[in-house]
Amino acid sequence: MEKLKQAGLFGGALVKVSGSLAERYNGCLDMLGVSRTKLKSFSVDGTGWSPEVAEEKGENYYLNIGEANSNAIIVSPQQKDKPVHMPFHSFDKDIMTAIFAAYEREIRDITKDSAVCIHLDQDIDAYYEPFDLLRYQKLSVSFRLLNRLQEKQKEQLELVTQFEEGNNFIDRNLHNQLLESAKKYGDLRHRKLQLEPISLSINSFYTKAFGGIFVLRDFVTDIIVFEDMELFNKAIKNTVHEVSLFHTSHNELTSTLVNHRITEFDIRKAAKTPRYERIKKHLFVGHLDKVEHPLPEVLDSPFLFKKYLNEIDLETRKKLMSVELYNQRKIVERDLKIDDVVDLQYIKALLQPHSSLEEEQEELIWKLLSKIEPLDPLHLYWYDKEAFYATYPSWKDSYKDWVIQCIQEENKKYNV
Repeated sequence: MEKLKQAGLFGGALVKVSGSLAERYNGCLDMLGVSRTKLKSFSVDGTGWSPEVAEEKGENYYLNIGEANSNAIIVSPQQKDKPVHMPFHSFDKDIMTAIFAAYEREIRDITKDSAVCIHLDQDIDAYYEPFDLLRYQKLSVSFRLLNRLQEKQKEQLELVTQFEEGNNFIDRNLHNQLLESAKKYGDLRHRKLQLEPISLSINSFYTKAFGGIFVLRDFVTDIIVFEDMELFNKAIKNTVHEVSLFHTSHNELTSTLVNHRITEFDIRKAAKTPRYERIKKHLFVGHLDKVEHPLPEVLDSPFLFKKYLNEIDLETRKKLMSVELYNQRKIVERDLKIDDVVDLQYIKALLQPHSSLEEEQEELIWKLLSKIEPLDPLHLYWYDKEAFYATYPSWKDSYKDWVIQCIQEENKKYNV
């Protein structure tokens, strides 16, 4: 992972936390019922998730209270627009954007001497079966301030009102209460501390619950896609809910996505894209044994690529180049079926979100496609970082270098 860290592709764009901020962070963990961190210094992302604290606890999703209840922590206004490195839901980043859009001034005020605990509540205390996710339609985002600062403000304002009534200004006991509150919490009268709950509608989404599930509700029929085969096999026995069920490995899933205009497939156009070249080269690297040249050179040089391609056995070569072979033959063989020539991995991997989808839907479908066939290292990094980080260590060192360079170039191109 050291190469990724040096390239700014792992644990980047985080907010450093230490001193009083670390103490406030622990105060928020107390409120959530999560054990404190012993770390004196660490970093957090947009949701307050810390890679160092996660490593210390041996639990990536330590901010969650079960799968049905997610939380976030804001200790600094610098968390605005920071990436969400370990999202539990596909909409976690959007939620943090909405929170800062609604309460940026208040957050700046509050985090001067306090912190914000955020609870994502969908009125479900716990999940019992995957179909519970179909009830996940509205999300209420509620806020609690460290040291119950909102309540202390209300108490302080009541004391001030009482002080201004009649001759109460000579009440020594009232004086002492006001002074004690001011010393402990400061002058809260004009602070912006009231954060009303935010209600958000949830349509299609992905969640890590139940081993990873996509709920697609914006299309012809409701669809649930499972990553866990065992849970899928249990779910298909349920005949109560009118919903289509698939596992990410099912061939029927890809045809359904196309038929429902969720994805589209044009092999001629796909063959001309950088994405196809990345996928082909990813598969190609898996069949290389001994290479006399640096792997990045082999992948970037058409001459060296052909040299090593021709050293691979014929059947494997046909699979690797099946897209080109099909497009060439299709010109003269009008009745040629794509399944007879093109390797199934390519047919799945070259699907793309339908052009009619909105941006939010498109990103979700890219994530689903990355789960179905994780063959494009760039898209794996963009849409499924957890899977990317899990897969990355198994790659050849020289291929890691090539992938890092590829990601950096594309990030710069799209200002990611």
